[in-house]
Parts: sequence; structure tokens; C-alpha cells
Amino acid sequence: MNESQAEDLDQPVERFTEALERLEQAPGFARARHLPRVLDTAERVLRRPRGPAALTGLAHRFDAAGVFAGSDWDQPERLQAAFVPQTLNEGDRWSATLECLSELRLLAIAEGRYVRPGVSAEQAGHHLREVLAFCLDYVFERHTEASRARGATTELARNVLQFIAESIGYDNLLEQLVEEIWRLLRQRPIHVAPIHAMVTKLSVICYDPEHAGSRMPVGAERLISSLYSPSPASRDDPGIDAYAESLTAMDASRLQEEANACARSMLDTGLVSPYHASLVRFLLTENPELLRTALGLSSTGLDSYLTYRELVHALIDKAVHPETCQCLYGLTALLERAVLHVPGVASSLWRQINLPLTENAKGRLASVCGTRHPPDVHLLAGTISVLGQPLGIGQGDNPTCQSARAMSMWAYSDPDYLLQLLAWAGRDDGILMTFHDRQISSAFLPEGGAGQIGSDLDPVSLVLVPHLDRVYAEMSRLADTAGNDPHIHVNPEFHGWRVGRGFAIAVDVASGKLKDYDDFVRLFYACYHPAYSWGHPVIHPQPVGLAVTDAMARFIGWHAITLLRVALDQTGETRAYFYNPNNDSGQNWGHDVVVSTEGHGELAGESSLPISQFTSRLYLFHYDPLEVWDPENVPQAEVDAVTELGRASWAADRLPVYDSAFVAAPPAD
Repeated sequence: MNESQAEDLDQPVERFTEALERLEQAPGFARARHLPRVLDTAERVLRRPRGPAALTGLAHRFDAAGVFAGSDWDQPERLQAAFVPQTLNEGDRWSATLECLSELRLLAIAEGRYVRPGVSAEQAGHHLREVLAFCLDYVFERHTEASRARGATTELARNVLQFIAESIGYDNLLEQLVEEIWRLLRQRPIHVAPIHAMVTKLSVICYDPEHAGSRMPVGAERLISSLYSPSPASRDDPGIDAYAESLTAMDASRLQEEANACARSMLDTGLVSPYHASLVRFLLTENPELLRTALGLSSTGLDSYLTYRELVHALIDKAVHPETCQCLYGLTALLERAVLHVPGVASSLWRQINLPLTENAKGRLASVCGTRHPPDVHLLAGTISVLGQPLGIGQGDNPTCQSARAMSMWAYSDPDYLLQLLAWAGRDDGILMTFHDRQISSAFLPEGGAGQIGSDLDPVSLVLVPHLDRVYAEMSRLADTAGNDPHIHVNPEFHGWRVGRGFAIAVDVASGKLKDYDDFVRLFYACYHPAYSWGHPVIHPQPVGLAVTDAMARFIGWHAITLLRVALDQTGETRAYFYNPNNDSGQNWGHDVVVSTEGHGELAGESSLPISQFTSRLYLFHYDPLEVWDPENVPQAEVDAVTELGRASWAADRLPVYDSAFVAAPPAD
């Protein structure tokens, strides 16, 4: 801890100690009056770096002072680890603070720093390990709609639980950690910094001399080697400089072996090693014929590479470095998707290679990506990844699902347009869009609904999302709702002509209550269920709105996703496949509605649900009004099954009423 961090912590700890002293000295009848001050100052301390460590040392005092008196935490020997996530997820800030203080008290007991009758060190340690197992979302920083909605409480719990995990060790969490990393990697995200951190942590634990006799979890070695030793010559993690020098002494056969090994590792895990980037840069000048091997190209990708060889080489020369190595996976995906054959894309990428950036764009990129390479290098690397992995774009911990979804839709179906918007944003610090024949420039707009955009984004999102957020907010303001949800006007104008002009919403905008819910479900099935739409496929991905629920099926908020396709899985079940711009698409939405990201025919980056479960969480969708089949063909039993799931979850408090009660309309995001 540096001096500034110590100074930042000293004052909050002093205030907590003063509040604790007042509680200790107060007579029993007056203690309730002093407790809020203790909890308020404790919360402030626990949010700081090293704050949990400071309060762990005071556990004996705040326990004896009666912080937990009269609550469930007053008898730690009876606490149940399974209830901890519920308290952190659903409780108010003081309940979450009490839970965190209780866990720190148990940590002090487990470490032998505090002896409390009824709880042994072994019992305390066992309880803490169970808590960590139940709270992997916090320990490994998994972002969900629920965590974004909880906001400050999430930050508090994450800080405390990560401190506890570091204190008692990750040994008992290794298998869960490995499983978690693989689960996230199968979704092939672009922003992999959190995954890198987890793999690095895994590597430190697995190769620590203290754990030499421990069994390494299955799959751990593949993850570690994917970053630190993907090939024979990098097996001992020699360092980039030593590896680059060793390449100069290799013959063609050994270079071929290196190229094959790096490509296999990349395609297997979705992670790219800095050694792989070093190899590709070497091959670019010394043996370009092996580039196709190092990229792991199929015949489709090879055709793209050979057709646009000069452009691909220019992209590698500028964008691919050990520090930007992850874009190699995006480059391979870009070639496999044949994106370069889309009119306008190749010439737009040539422009992007030499695109001058504004000081604002440079500063934003440098603050997140560092200064080892110029900002335009990072932006080009991000551009390659976005074009190759449109379903890997994430919104980060920001309420910008609309912007992330739009970027994904354009990268998926209209990459030339996305590149034009990016050029405007990076070079001119403003983008132009049209809303009902009115031109909108983000350069003259205030911050959008999301406010200050965070830094946990890919480089393209860092530059473009603030502008998209402003434009989306302005379109929503200009929309003539006249009692309608603004999405009816905004979505087609914002996302483009591919969005169906038909619009359906399950709630009454004025009251927020359900409206014609049965008809809403029938229409969706008639438009998208192949059994009732004459097998008509989803031609263009369509924006839809979800009413997201938590694991208890309680409403969290409105969320923007993209319906990609509806198809039969390998068991013959009809499933909806969709793109979710959050950072982790596999979630439990309650009542056995558990989103799948693998095992049911999902492509990388797709999520899926049985179509009845998916429809039960919809609250709006677009469709082509000229391609609606007969809704009356949808059996009532199917409709009832869906509406029952909806009414029992997000719509539980939105059942129709026939009075003048007014509830605010759903927000845009």
C-alpha cells in the first residue's frame, strides 16, 4: 500500500473507530441510536483498498460492541452460507454491510486473531470457503444486469469477498475458477482483460511452490499455456525478447511447428498469447507463407486472405503486437466471416489504418490501453476484433446496452456503416445520424443517459459508445411518443432499415401494466416461431426488449438484446438464439429459466432459451408487418404457458388494473 492509499484509508478508519467507541460506551437502551453511524462509516472503509483488512483487525471490538445484537448475525455458529448471496443481492446497503462485517469477523476467527465461544477456527474457515463458492460472481467480477442494478452494494461485496479469498487462499476454488474461465471463454468475448487476470491468478496458485503437491484442476494447464506457453519454443515462458531471438535460429520445419501450435491454442481457447503475436510479426517479414498456418485459416479464410493479402499484411504490421495480441483471434474470425468481401469494408480499413485521431479520442484510448503503442494502434486492433467477433462486443459495467447492441448489429450485418461511424467519432469527435429527416450530430449534444462511460470496454466501444449514447438519448427526447413507447420510433432510425417497422409491446406505457398480453405472445409466435410462421426464418437480426429477472424471478430492469434466429436444437426443441450485450450471457432468470451459452447448438457469443421461456421475458419486439402469419393458429395452451411464466415473474406487479393509477413508462435502457 503506497502512502496516498494509506492516507485515504486513515481518516475513514478513524471515523469508524470514533463511532465504534460511542457505541461501546452507550447504555443498552441508546445503542440503536449509534448503530447507523457505525454501519455508515464501516461501509465507507470497506469500499477502500485495504479497508477490509483494517476492519478485520477490529472484529473483536465491533462484535463485542453489539453491532450484530438482535440480528441473525448475532449467532455466527448458526449462519448458512447459502443465504449470503441473497443478502448481498437483495438487501439494503446496511444489510450488505452487516453481512460483510460478519464475514470479516469469521475471517478473524479462522486466522486465530479472535476467539469466540461456539465457533472454532476450522468452522469459520469452512463457512468462508462455502460463502466464496456461493459468491463466485463477486470473487471473479462477473457482471450481470443484477450487479449493475445493485451498483454500490456490488462494489462493497466484491471488495470484501476478494480480500477474503486472497486471505484464505483459492485452493478450494480452483476447480470452480477453471470452470468459470472456460464458461466465459466459450462465449468468445472481445474484452478479455478480466479473463487474463483470472488465468494469471490461476497460474500463480497452480505453480506456487507451496502447492507443488496439489492436484491441478482439469483444463487449468491448457488455460495457462494458452497465454504463457502456447508453443514448443515458449514452453518455459522465456520472455518475448528471448522468444523473438529464438525464432531467428529456426528452420522452416520448426517455424511450421510453432505456427501450428499457436493457432491450435488460439482456436481452442479463444485466448491469444503475446508469443503468438511475436511469431506472426516475425513471419510477416521472414516467412509470410506461414501466416495462413499461424492464423489457423480454413479454406474460406484462406480465400479472404489471398484476395486481400496486402491489406491483411498492413493490418498485421500496424495492429498486431504482443500488447494487442488478442486481435489475432479477431483477424482470423474476420477472414473466416469473409467480411473483407463486403463492399466498402476493405477501403474503409485502409482509411482506418491511417486515420488521424482527435485529442479526445487519443486521451480516452491511452488512459485505458496504455502508451506502449500509439492510440490508433489500439483502435485498429479493436476494430479488427469487432469486425471478426460482432457477438463478442460487451457493454462493460455501463447502462449502454442499446449502443453495444447497435454496434453488434452493424458489425454483424453492416460493417461498412460501422466503420464510417468509427471514422467520424475518431477523426471528427462527432457522428451524424438522421431521425425523421432531422440530422443529429453527437458533437453538439450533452452526455447521454448513461453519463460518464466507464473504461471496461474494447477500444472501438471506448471511442464510439459515448457518441452513440448521446444520439440515442436525443432521439428518445425527440420521439413523438403520443402515448407510445419511444422505441417504436427510435429503434428503426437508430439501428437501420433492417429493423422491422411493426412494433409490439406487452405493457401500457401510461400505467406500466400488462396490456393485451395474450395477443402479444400470439403475435410473436406468429412472426418468429417456425411452427406458426410457415418456417419463415429470421432474415435480419431484430432488436427486442427483455424484462430481466433475477434468480428469484423478480424484475430487475429493461434490457436491450438482439434476436438472431429461431431454430430446432439437437433434441428437436425450438429455441430462440440471441445476442446479449452484457459481459456474461449465461444467467439464471428464475423459475428454471436458465440461459444457455453452449450445448444446445449455440454459436460462439450466442445465448439461447426454449422459445416459450424466451417469450416469457419479452416486453417488446419488432417485426415486418407484411410477413405476419395468422396469430389465431397459435394454440391457447402455448399462449397460456408463456403468459403464466411472465405473470409469475417480471409482470407480477403489472397485472392489468382498471383505475386511473399512473406508473412511469419503462426507461429506454
